[in-house]
Amino acid sequence: MIQPAIEITRVYKSFLSGRVKKHALTDISLTIQQGDVYGFLGPNGAGKSTTIKLLLNFLKPDSGDLCIYGNRVGKEEFRHRIGYLSEFPFFYEHLTARETLMLSGRLSGVPANTLKIRIPALLNGMSLGDVAGSKIRSFSKGMKQRLGMANALVHDPEVLVFDEPMSGLDPVGRHQIKKLITQLKKDGKTVFFSSHIISDIEELCDEIGIINKGNLLYSGGLAGFLATGSSLEESFIKAVEEADNANRM
Repeated sequence: MIQPAIEITRVYKSFLSGRVKKHALTDISLTIQQGDVYGFLGPNGAGKSTTIKLLLNFLKPDSGDLCIYGNRVGKEEFRHRIGYLSEFPFFYEHLTARETLMLSGRLSGVPANTLKIRIPALLNGMSLGDVAGSKIRSFSKGMKQRLGMANALVHDPEVLVFDEPMSGLDPVGRHQIKKLITQLKKDGKTVFFSSHIISDIEELCDEIGIINKGNLLYSGGLAGFLATGSSLEESFIKAVEEADNANRM
């Protein structure tokens, strides 16, 4: 049996707000198979970023397990197998784009000779080849987002986790990222990404997860979620509204 790339099993997470405990995630379970592109969709504050932070061991769950290729997050080493792009990438702005990727690659254990070949290819692929020697402080939001994507790929990970990867990108930048995600799938990589852009999820994903107020409403094939004759946007809004109405009863 082929081992799933990502497994999240009965995960709960809460935060204290003053003396009140607020539940961010309630009994979340999902499985993502190797080579799939999985889109995570939900309103603001639904729990998408919290799920991603738990998966990357940035936060600890109250209970439950998260695994990357069978390695339990927080218990076993897995970071070399995963690449991550946050919604707002952080960089040392006194470094150049080339120096940033070199630093990340070396910290990930990639040989210098490999990086000399890989880094130009990544920068060119993100239309940053002409500014490879420019300091990041001069970059726009979209340029930083594209550099963040190259940074996530520099150690050639098996699993890619992207939090709002299209954030701040113009139409050309979005086209580049979508083309890259399609190529990653062809290369056998597993991609898990959150997005507010429903059309991107509909175009790119094999499977989707719908989350609302910390509850997973659906996880599975895209076709299995769509109501007959309905678009993803219509089916998504209907599912969220029905969940909200049920909670009020």
